[in-house]
Amino acid sequence: MDKLNYIKPKLFTTLKGYTGEQFVKDIISGIIVAIIAMPLSIALAIASGVNPEQGLYTAVVAGFFISFLGGSRVQIGGPTAAFVVIIYGIIAQYGMSGLTVATIMAGLILIIMGLLRFGNLIKFIPKTITVGFTLGIAIGIVTGQIKDFFGLQMGAVPAEFTDKIIAFAENFHTLSLATLLIGVLALLIQIFWPYVSKKIPGSLVAIIITTVIVSLGKLPVKTIGDLYTIKTGFPTFTIPEISFDLIRQMISPAFTIAILAAIESLLSCVVSDGMIGGHHRSNAELVGQGVGNIMSALFGGIPATGAIARTAANVKNGGRTPVAGMVHAVTLLLILLFLMPYASLIPMSTLAAILIMVGYNMSGWKTVVRMVRKAPKSDTAVLIITLILTVFFDLVVAIEFGMILASFLFLKRMADVAGIRHWVERNDLDELSENTDLKKVPKNAIVYEIFGALFFGDANDFLNIVDEKGKNVLIFRMRNVPAMDISGLEALEEALETCRKRGMTLVLSHVNEQPMKVMEKAGFIEKIGRENICDNIDKALERAGKLAE
Repeated sequence: MDKLNYIKPKLFTTLKGYTGEQFVKDIISGIIVAIIAMPLSIALAIASGVNPEQGLYTAVVAGFFISFLGGSRVQIGGPTAAFVVIIYGIIAQYGMSGLTVATIMAGLILIIMGLLRFGNLIKFIPKTITVGFTLGIAIGIVTGQIKDFFGLQMGAVPAEFTDKIIAFAENFHTLSLATLLIGVLALLIQIFWPYVSKKIPGSLVAIIITTVIVSLGKLPVKTIGDLYTIKTGFPTFTIPEISFDLIRQMISPAFTIAILAAIESLLSCVVSDGMIGGHHRSNAELVGQGVGNIMSALFGGIPATGAIARTAANVKNGGRTPVAGMVHAVTLLLILLFLMPYASLIPMSTLAAILIMVGYNMSGWKTVVRMVRKAPKSDTAVLIITLILTVFFDLVVAIEFGMILASFLFLKRMADVAGIRHWVERNDLDELSENTDLKKVPKNAIVYEIFGALFFGDANDFLNIVDEKGKNVLIFRMRNVPAMDISGLEALEEALETCRKRGMTLVLSHVNEQPMKVMEKAGFIEKIGRENICDNIDKALERAGKLAE
């Protein structure tokens, strides 16, 4: 069992020494977070192109399992804005069955990632990519609310960004003034309410006030009930129709959902760790996220991940164990069972205003401005390209292209700082030796020092060694070479072959652990001769002196 500790849920750890006082705090925090999550879950479901209750199904089912099996003490799971653009695109092309299959596949991928200890690998995704696609998602969310915020009389909103803008422009003359004013009021309440109270969410206050105004005033403003038939009752377990062709088509979207869920959830864990002074289990969190997404899909929900804002609210309200997240899920289930019919009275423009605020808050535009000003041009290029691809194409293309571009730029930087150059300046101090940095180099030897990782990006520099008369030993000092790939090894082999053709002996000094393993596996040690691999430069120079004799 000790071998599985890396995926052990935090719940089982935190219940040791659990007190009644903390239980009360977790219950209170869970109820407060549920109140915050309720309007967001409904709004995100509608923005994603599914029925309002499906957002609550997700928050209930996925939220429960993410807390129950996850690796964080305080993580709150549920639908998030990051998935809106992806879900909308999948439903537009493949329908709800496609989304269900993609979500189940994403859950399986997350579980596999956790079992294979991929939790720590997510940190290698460059921040320029996450910032770029997050801003792109925010832009997509905000533009997707234009129809409902302005009350435009038009058909379904196109999935593509350019088509959306064109459709909005063509139908903008149909805007409803009453709808726009309700939307603006909801927006203003959310902006200024935090100055009145930070305990009660502004989104909930906006919903209550605007719903009362529209209902009592009988204003010509469309509500959820005008567009959707809201179902009440427990989520129903359903096994989707699965075909090999659908699975093949959903591979790419499933990977995107899985990667995004992993990034968002682990980022939320890191943020909450800083707030409570804790330490999450990243691989257990991935497993919990995977199970949560599979169960969400089977009960009619949509993709879920850790919600940073709701998690922060949980911490601020005293939640310190996964019990708070489970209470949050149970509370939302009670709302779903007994209060959901009243959700049909909520104005659509109010939900649009809530999502506009969500988009603004998640955009991180201040971070974008700071990075554009201070970051190298190459990083800025990755950010902007990822942003453009997210907005005009889709998140799958943006992440794939962004990772490839960032990887190439990283390799270029590695190659720029790596190099091979003379270790000494040649000064004929006497007939026998050259003396630089207090090291005596035999007259028959020439020394080069290699800096940086030895990989395909700069391996060819090895071939530029100098052919000097009177030299029969070439020393490569490798203490600053932390890693080497097969291209670097082949460059060494070519250098060895070149030395033999010139009647020279190749000697290596201070070979680090990883390059040594590569050489041993490839049989290079036998080729060069074990006696020509020295522990340090002094022994390498001593070896060169013996070869002079």
